[in-house]
Amino acid sequence: MLVLASASPRRWELLAQAGFSFEVQPADVNEDLRPGEDPIAYVTRLAREKAEAVFAERPNADPELVVLGADTTVCVDRQILGKPASADDAARMLRLLSGRTHRVITGVALVSASQTQVAAEVTAVQFLSLSEAEIASYIATGEPSDKAGAYAIQGYAARWIPRIEGCYFNVVGLPIALVSTLLNALPLRA
Repeated sequence: MLVLASASPRRWELLAQAGFSFEVQPADVNEDLRPGEDPIAYVTRLAREKAEAVFAERPNADPELVVLGADTTVCVDRQILGKPASADDAARMLRLLSGRTHRVITGVALVSASQTQVAAEVTAVQFLSLSEAEIASYIATGEPSDKAGAYAIQGYAARWIPRIEGCYFNVVGLPIALVSTLLNALPLRA
């Protein structure tokens, strides 16, 4: 049995689109960045902590229980851009991304009774230059409010992304091929 330790509707949709059967049980973990923590260490730590927290809440679970944790961040100029705290913060992030290429990094963790697997996917995303009017208009849609880096590639912001290098689904929030590969490597799964 697969359990997704995430409240993200994008992750639910991606797993369902890919044909996975799963339950959803969001994890409640502290997502604060630790001093000196690099982006890959940050997202893989959070993914692992989320999966472990949900796994621990099921002490008498099915022996084939596998919990999937994931966390996504955006990185530009060595800065980690999580979800914006406000409209002003979203505007700041979008200005940083404007006219540049940044990285989207998703940490993935699978926790089962027999093992824990942790991996990360990195995708380079190129942004067109944005005007202040475009930024303000986008923020007014509400779309940036709960997205790492203050944008959704699958939404309105798609018009500003001419090119990516790597996994598209990673930018949406869950690198499906990586998840599938990790699941297939588990000894309990056929």
